[in-house]
Amino acid sequence: MSIEHKLYLKKLKKEKVFIISIQILITLLFLLIWEVLSKYNIINSFIFSSPSKIINTIYNLYLERILFISIWVTVKEILISFILGSLIGFVLAVIFYMVPILKKIFDPFLTLINSLPKVSLGPLLIIWLGANTSSIIVMSLLINTIVTLISIYNGLINTDSYKIKLFQTFKATKLQTLIYLVIPHNKETILSSLKLNISMSLIGVIMGEFLVSKAGIGYLILYGTQVFNLNLVMSGIILIMIISFIIYEFINFLEKKK
Repeated sequence: MSIEHKLYLKKLKKEKVFIISIQILITLLFLLIWEVLSKYNIINSFIFSSPSKIINTIYNLYLERILFISIWVTVKEILISFILGSLIGFVLAVIFYMVPILKKIFDPFLTLINSLPKVSLGPLLIIWLGANTSSIIVMSLLINTIVTLISIYNGLINTDSYKIKLFQTFKATKLQTLIYLVIPHNKETILSSLKLNISMSLIGVIMGEFLVSKAGIGYLILYGTQVFNLNLVMSGIILIMIISFIIYEFINFLEKKK
């Protein structure tokens, strides 16, 4: 390794440490300002809560053995809907790429489903599937699958045309071109769609838990709203943010390892 390359890597490392340090500093500063404003009643602590009250609420949930049960219920639903949504979206994107006429046939239907407010389907899902986990997962799939499908499909059809022609020159079939060129060429697009899918899965699961769940973080938020326990509501929101961040960073880790 040359001296220039070592210096370049050292510079990148310093830049990364600087960015993380600034991010931590901004977070701590925000929490400190929030705590001070709440403590001295500059903002209404009943409505906006405070970091100390949120920490105390989360600790109480832990003591009552509710915290990890709620986290597990929500994480399980997110992972199931994320995996199913990613697989279904990927398979449909590949099918539409291989058979373009199918995309033209189903395009208006996909647009209609994608533009439909999913929460309006909640009552129907409860009637069809019952007030259970199935309704929550289907609600999430309605949100994340089409987004994943569109994202991956757009990546597949925008593969470098010159490379595709090169494969065709060597008599490669469309399936061979797909497996050995198109999919590997779109690894970044697929991983980016997974990041988006995480957000969509989280939104879908929380929406579903608002409607039918008797456990999970969404249920804690809904219950907190009903009894005007806004500390519980804010705690639920913070927990959702933490879960989303952890899963997102895990996908980032996989992306770097590709």
